[in-house]
Amino acid sequence: MDFRGKKALVTGSGAIGGLGHAVAKVLAAGGADVTVSGRDPERGARVVEDIGGHTGFLRADLNESEEVRRLADAAQDVDVLVNNAAVLLGATRDLDAYDEAFAVNVRAPFLLTTALAPHMAARGGGSIVNISSTAAGIGMPGMAVYGATKAALESLTRAWAAEYAPMKVRVNAVSPGPMRSTKAVAELGQDVGGFGETVPMARAADPAEVAEVVAFVASHRAGFVTGATVAADGGRSAI
Repeated sequence: MDFRGKKALVTGSGAIGGLGHAVAKVLAAGGADVTVSGRDPERGARVVEDIGGHTGFLRADLNESEEVRRLADAAQDVDVLVNNAAVLLGATRDLDAYDEAFAVNVRAPFLLTTALAPHMAARGGGSIVNISSTAAGIGMPGMAVYGATKAALESLTRAWAAEYAPMKVRVNAVSPGPMRSTKAVAELGQDVGGFGETVPMARAADPAEVAEVVAFVASHRAGFVTGATVAADGGRSAI
């Protein structure tokens, strides 16, 4: 896919082996100037080294609103925004964990999108891709809060698509199923909690497979697609 002349920001991309890293790699391979962001500069530097090309790192803790705003200010001329950063929260009754999940998974995309979409519009348009999850539409034990954040993000996606379409800014979501990202493996184990066995394809995805879908949705090839939630879940949402 051709992203030459485009600038992209991918949040939650500051770790090798994550979906954000895989998305940034595909966009850079297509010619985009890519900014990756995360909390850890050392890990971010390894991502930048791995991707090469015109790639840079910006540190941001998306649990902090002021840091999100600083990130938006630093990257205000992007053509592609991928809201990928997320807290993968299991069963909890801890209010602080609940607040962090909604701050990172919902508030941060809200702040970034509302800050950057007008700049995209001023330059003739752009593309925003929000990373959702099958947990947004399927009841999963222990995933109540995480699923609620992703359902909220899908609702925002639809509303923003309607709001920004006249400005030539497309807003879509990609909904992965079980995936062998570094975060999922760290949280759920090498078998990703056995969730791969719950999908018709009977396996978890490699992040690179989902990244190709994200890149397509972000690209001009999907120029008539907005307000959609595209499943990349091995058929899980079909059953």
